[in-house]
Amino acid sequence: MKLRLTSYVMLLLLILATGTTVFAKPTAPPAYERMEVLITMRDGVKLNTVIFTIPNSSEPLPFLFLRTPYGVSGYPSPNEMMSTKEMANEGYIFVFQDIRGRYKSEGKFEMMRFTRDKSKPGAIDESTDTYDTIEWLLKNIKGNNGKVGMFGVSYNAWTAMQGAVDPHPALKAISEEATPADMYLGDDFHHNGAFRLSYGFEYAFREEISKTDSAFPFTKLDTYEWYLQLGALSNVNKKHFYNKIPSWNNFVNHPDYDDFWKKQALAYRLDYPRVAVLHTAGWWDQEDFYGPLKAYELLEKRDSSHRNYFVAGPWNHGGWARGDGKTLGKIRFDQPTSEQYRAEIQAPWFAWHLKGKGDGKFPEARTFQTGSNTWQSYNSWPPQQAKATNLYMHPDGKLSFTKPAGGEQAFDAYVSDPANPVPYRPRPIVPTYSATSTWRTWLVDDQRFVHHRPDVLTWETEALEEEITITGEVFAKLFASTTGSDADWIVKLIDVYPDHFPEEPLMSGYQLMISNDVFRGRYRQSFEKPTALQPGKVNNFTIDLHAANHVFKKGHKIMVQVQSTWFPIIDRNPQTFVPNIFEAKDSDYKKATHKIFRSASFPSHIQLPLVK
Repeated sequence: MKLRLTSYVMLLLLILATGTTVFAKPTAPPAYERMEVLITMRDGVKLNTVIFTIPNSSEPLPFLFLRTPYGVSGYPSPNEMMSTKEMANEGYIFVFQDIRGRYKSEGKFEMMRFTRDKSKPGAIDESTDTYDTIEWLLKNIKGNNGKVGMFGVSYNAWTAMQGAVDPHPALKAISEEATPADMYLGDDFHHNGAFRLSYGFEYAFREEISKTDSAFPFTKLDTYEWYLQLGALSNVNKKHFYNKIPSWNNFVNHPDYDDFWKKQALAYRLDYPRVAVLHTAGWWDQEDFYGPLKAYELLEKRDSSHRNYFVAGPWNHGGWARGDGKTLGKIRFDQPTSEQYRAEIQAPWFAWHLKGKGDGKFPEARTFQTGSNTWQSYNSWPPQQAKATNLYMHPDGKLSFTKPAGGEQAFDAYVSDPANPVPYRPRPIVPTYSATSTWRTWLVDDQRFVHHRPDVLTWETEALEEEITITGEVFAKLFASTTGSDADWIVKLIDVYPDHFPEEPLMSGYQLMISNDVFRGRYRQSFEKPTALQPGKVNNFTIDLHAANHVFKKGHKIMVQVQSTWFPIIDRNPQTFVPNIFEAKDSDYKKATHKIFRSASFPSHIQLPLVK
């Protein structure tokens, strides 16, 4: 007993001398109390709001505010939600609100509501609703420190950005996570003028058929078959929507990049960072990868106060806000990237801006480099050290950094048939929001499921003798022609795993998309005014494949695939020019032969941002 007591005393003395906290218990998470209230806006409309407070807080607390169209009444305590747990344990007053016309809030819902006409007294928009709510919170919720932060994923990120249009003075910081930035050029509803059919159709029905989310009643499990049998887009209102879905009617009435889309985009609403903004993107975000990249780029142009920051990681849409982030589909990242984001990036961001905790030193850009599976920090995004380098298409399906020397007529060709489109993910393609849907992970699907289809062209390098790192913006430069008068071009940059991959045998030969996108040929000169393609004429198409930070490892191959259908995520191009594809007839959809040229005069290639 004497020996044990002496040992205990010695250990106690060691603890006192070194400050070790061996016997310290973890701090208990704060106990939140819930209230649900209706907050009146300047025009009298009441918005349903759930508020979580900490009654016995030892210090005044800032607000963390989220506005959503997806319903807040069922939200549990913030320290029970994975997306907010790290912030909740730090201690905030959490506010969750149904936006106008959704769930328990009054008023009329408008998808991506336009910015108000400020010359009209009493005009409202998402910015004024945010302002009015913050004003009410400051006056009615006791124990606040007068500071507000906003956060959210997707539509909720967009509402956070709208709060910064005419921000309340108390709004200090925003964490926007996958905000849409332009619904025509690159986010949910269109990519480079090509309509995102299955997503636009199902989301518009889901949000606008009722105040609560409703799924479209498909009559087939495989929506590939259902959309194919639907036929021309003109059949949607004739057979299903009957002009009752506002967003679908907007798609039909605004097929080109007109003022409707321009005024909806962030570039029209917000041109410099009025508050501190953290932009978060996922490399495999199946909904809004373009948005946060564009939002960061837009605000960075006038960030004189150094309040604009960028983060990207190996996630799908919202993947950073759930799970541990160690994997996505079959792809491993060897560390809990989502947990790291929430604990080491987002939580310190708000702690500094709303509580003054920490040193406030954040890297301008912090991204997770896939392939090497490491976090990297940069002084700018894209990093200036990246060098644009061309990877060219060659005969026999080869890719090389050497420019081709062949004659003008060197090309590869394929027949694109709208009646037999290339599926964008393995069939059956069940509805987007169904319980068994693979929608969330389709961007990391093994592309061998379309490899060797006659309407998918493929080029690849030899097995790499050394690693190749790309960090920054990726572009495809296609010289192409068609026998039709319109065409879509889908380009995919792919990392091909070795045929024998002992460390993960099931990944042997895997074809992993790193960058991709679609371009609708009619918009080669202007997104505002489409023009027909001249049959047989070679045109130069530049396709933005957006950003990447990836290491193609030794022994892997780099592959490029080109195709002209990606169904039903992208609507079928009739390949016969019509003024408005939403009004095309079934008879307008015709086969066409497309050629991708790979000659000295027409050197189709991928432009990679190489970093040594």
